[in-house]
Amino acid sequence: MSQKVRLKLAIADHPHTAAIRDGSIEIEGVDAEFVTVKPQIGAFRRMVRDVEFDVCELAPTTYIIARAYGAPFVGLPIFVVRRFHHGGMLVKPDSGIRHPKDLEGKKVGVRAYSVTTGVWIRQVFIDEYGMDNDKVTWIVDDEEHVTQLQLPANVQHTPEGVSLADMMASDQIQAGVEAAAGIGRTGAPTGGWQEVDTSMYVDLIPNAAEAEAEYYARTGVYPMHGTIVVKDEILAEHPWIARSLNDAFTRAKDEWLAKLNSGEATGKGADKYRALQEIVGADPLPYGIEENRATIEALEQTAFKQGLTPRRMTMEELFVDPTKAPVRV
Repeated sequence: MSQKVRLKLAIADHPHTAAIRDGSIEIEGVDAEFVTVKPQIGAFRRMVRDVEFDVCELAPTTYIIARAYGAPFVGLPIFVVRRFHHGGMLVKPDSGIRHPKDLEGKKVGVRAYSVTTGVWIRQVFIDEYGMDNDKVTWIVDDEEHVTQLQLPANVQHTPEGVSLADMMASDQIQAGVEAAAGIGRTGAPTGGWQEVDTSMYVDLIPNAAEAEAEYYARTGVYPMHGTIVVKDEILAEHPWIARSLNDAFTRAKDEWLAKLNSGEATGKGADKYRALQEIVGADPLPYGIEENRATIEALEQTAFKQGLTPRRMTMEELFVDPTKAPVRV
């Protein structure tokens, strides 16, 4: 066997990745140095701007945009966070906004236009509910991770020192994406943000769970987050690392799934993925290109449609198939 390759990895501490981070599951052939960045959003920015890590967990839309502009790293089809996005757009109960098309002509808050949560919500509203995205004014209070991104004309920035949460409370915007992706926080994402109570608002789509189940059954699209990327130069010199990473992440996930299914895994995250199993089946965190082809193609297509990428991207440009990578010798 060749000498181990030392790699710096920035991966969030999910229950199904913890065994990799603590070393109980080794990445074959890799001497791993893990860097903890909280929130992980800070690592997104450091990776796309400075290519600081050898392996990094990135938001998938951020990754696709960066790759379209020539970023020297490539994705592996390992998606460590999943959720649907029919829900998550908040409005005031008395706003009169009852349908995604009602957002046309309105101002809507999202932390940044390329935030993956916002991109997936827009995909649903455009493709499933007929919303004309060009007729919505998107208000952002953060900069985009990828500096080359040219924003569409219907994206505006908040006034200096004013948060989306403030604007929602004062009716300067009429709707907003929930939680850290929008009106649920104040402060910069790379450090020091504070949560804001949004319990006074309601979800634009009240029957989101039922709509998500129908949508998945019909389309096979299961929105992903947490995409693992690797520097091109690493895979050029050591192509087997793609397989080693995939094997380690798969083993860690499988061990966690056994705990999830036995009831040993507990907490909010476990409850979330058990609920998702009711929609997508036994594996709520599917890895692999073919297992995720419909989802990857949907995100790539909608990123272009929403004005986030300068051109269309092929699957081969975006993802390496780790099952076809050589083994370490």
